Amino acid sequence: MDYGLLMIGLALVLVSYLVGVKKQTWLLAGFNEKMIKNKSLLGTVSGLLFFLPLGLIAIINSYIDYAHEGTILVVIMLVLLTVVYVFINRRLMD
Repeated sequence: MDYGLLMIGLALVLVSYLVGVKKQTWLLAGFNEKMIKNKSLLGTVSGLLFFLPLGLIAIINSYIDYAHEGTILVVIMLVLLTVVYVFINRRLMD
């Protein structure tokens, strides 16, 4: 069991709750607030479509040990990030 990965997963689930449910978009760095049309939808998309799956995958992977674990985590993270990035730029930006 990898306790470091478990802590990272729990932190990501906490951030997912704060951003996705509580709509605390100030936790998201690097976006221009004036260009976002719907901040509530931004919180939902980034919290529940990026942070939550990534946190759950990190928690599950902390219990399971298999070959190329780090590579698979990075690929999943990049795919989730790309999907959320494209959605935000197409739907939420002016």
